[in-house]
Amino acid sequence: EVQLVESGGGLVQPGGSLTLSCAASGFVLKHYTMTWIRKAPGKGLEWVCTFYSAGGREYSDSVKGRFTISRNDANNTLYLTMIGLKPEDTAVYYCATGSGLGTNRGQGTQVTVSS
Repeated sequence: EVQLVESGGGLVQPGGSLTLSCAASGFVLKHYTMTWIRKAPGKGLEWVCTFYSAGGREYSDSVKGRFTISRNDANNTLYLTMIGLKPEDTAVYYCATGSGLGTNRGQGTQVTVSS
């Protein structure tokens, strides 16, 4: 059974940093394309970034240069390192299998950027 568990969210001031984790079980992470998506209050799901199984990475224009998607194959975990956070980054963040808005998603972790 595919299972994804996100963690690492919290409250951070504008300009701050956070690293989100997505622990995967039931499959080998490095064999799959993986994606981070987010849902801001009152808005729909938004694609954030993708780590392709072939190794390439892609970012939305809104996070490019501030967010980094990475993977630790030893512990089967996907990460999202976020710096220079802005209030508009406030959202529930989900990791998902596949590209676009993903297929299987975790339960999400809340990120709130506020002073």
